[in-house]
Amino acid sequence: MSIYDFKVTAQDGHEVSLSDYKGKVLLIVNTATGCGFTPQYTELQELYTEFKDKGLEILDFPCNQFGNQAPGDNEEIHTFCTGRFGITFPQFAKIDVNGENAIELYKYLTENTKFEGFGISPMSALLSGVVKKMDKDYKNNGNIKWNFTKFLIDREGNIVERFEPTDMKNLKAKIEECL
Repeated sequence: MSIYDFKVTAQDGHEVSLSDYKGKVLLIVNTATGCGFTPQYTELQELYTEFKDKGLEILDFPCNQFGNQAPGDNEEIHTFCTGRFGITFPQFAKIDVNGENAIELYKYLTENTKFEGFGISPMSALLSGVVKKMDKDYKNNGNIKWNFTKFLIDREGNIVERFEPTDMKNLKAKIEECL
């Protein structure tokens, strides 16, 4: 099984094969429009602007599973993201990333990566407390913990690294390594 074996639904409803992205470096992100991490859209767009011509694609998957922070339908979410943050990277239909309704892509991503903690920051401590209330065993499973979890995929379709929402500082350097 490879990342390229999956099909996903675009924001406008058409099916997209991830094989369309062969040879690109991918950053797959589950997002939300009403989250404390939503301003990361600005940083993601900056990364996309800087590295798109070198082969980076950011794939945005809105998800409402964490605090109901992605309300609205696909069009409302897309309008918010393009209007407020000027995103130009591909956005897909709202999905579930955990549980029985999780899309196959996210089942693959979470089964093939480990949660390695939120790092050290005020947001890390806060997020750990919130996540522990939802999943007592959160430290020991690969489930997505919150909005803006990121997966970096190399040009061959391999998962390079998982980045929790609290880690944006190491992301750029890892993207540059893959490019």
